[in-house]
Amino acid sequence: MKLLETAFAPALTLLLTACVIQPPVVRPVPVYAPAPVVVYVPPPGVVYLAPTYAVPAPGFAWQYNARYGWGWHHPQRGWHRGWR
Repeated sequence: MKLLETAFAPALTLLLTACVIQPPVVRPVPVYAPAPVVVYVPPPGVVYLAPTYAVPAPGFAWQYNARYGWGWHHPQRGWHRGWR
């Protein structure tokens, strides 16, 4: 019995050390700042009309157009639904 213990002890030690794994590394999730809110003030004498549908895409702001009235406007894309 003593011979079996001395023969298998080094082999058992090598097998058990191979089973040890490193725990996963937990990295913190980056925190992003919210997008700035664009506030538009209509010209004097214009009655505010709330939008009837959602923002078409990011970057659009609800603004007043002297010819067409209220609509979604993007600084690079222009007016939503073809207003110029």
